Amino acid sequence: MLQRTISTANRITGSSTVLQSATFRPVGLYSVALLSISFLAGCMFDETGCTSQDHYYLNPYKNLSNIGSVALLEPNNNSVYPQMSAELTESLFQAVQKRQLFAVRVVRQNDLAWRDLQIAPDSAYTLRQLHAMRQTLNCNAVLVGKITSYQPYPHMSIGLRLRLVDLADGQLLWAMEQIWDTADKATEKRIGRYFHDQIRSGHAPVPEQLVAVSPIHFMKFVAYEVAETLRRGQ
Repeated sequence: MLQRTISTANRITGSSTVLQSATFRPVGLYSVALLSISFLAGCMFDETGCTSQDHYYLNPYKNLSNIGSVALLEPNNNSVYPQMSAELTESLFQAVQKRQLFAVRVVRQNDLAWRDLQIAPDSAYTLRQLHAMRQTLNCNAVLVGKITSYQPYPHMSIGLRLRLVDLADGQLLWAMEQIWDTADKATEKRIGRYFHDQIRSGHAPVPEQLVAVSPIHFMKFVAYEVAETLRRGQ
């Protein structure tokens, strides 16, 4: 079970690790040193059971509310729909901002300050790069990632891989890798709950069926679920 947890966390963060003296040390250019791995499954979204895609990692030794400011970098896009990056970024920005854990600012991939850094967002970072990002982007952490897949038909689905990195020490604060597929029964149930939550919160609701067929509303649902996994921690 422990080995399975380590492997899943590695797959999300893109890090390789070795186990030494009960400390997880990534073999890479940035440090994600934790005394233990606490990997949480997405059962919070589906009380009837978990799906294999619903996984995220939350650093149990860091409090997200202490970060202060986060730069949300427009994610890379491996799909054939380039416009989805901008739409997802806006949805994530709004959903994460509503959590009120930290201040969030969006950094587009064509931002000149970011491009001048010449840093691959989904790579491991050196200490010099961490410092450069902190100074240039004026933030304490970066939320980076990629759209691993997207298809609007025959049924809408999207895959994301995201991570939140502390620029002070390079530690991984949070990470998530998931596929949302409207053909999946568990996803369908969560869309229903999301729809009714929006009604209770006073937002003007759209027809529930529209969430599963409209890219804009589907992105808002996905961003909502991503943001729900961001918690204050210990």
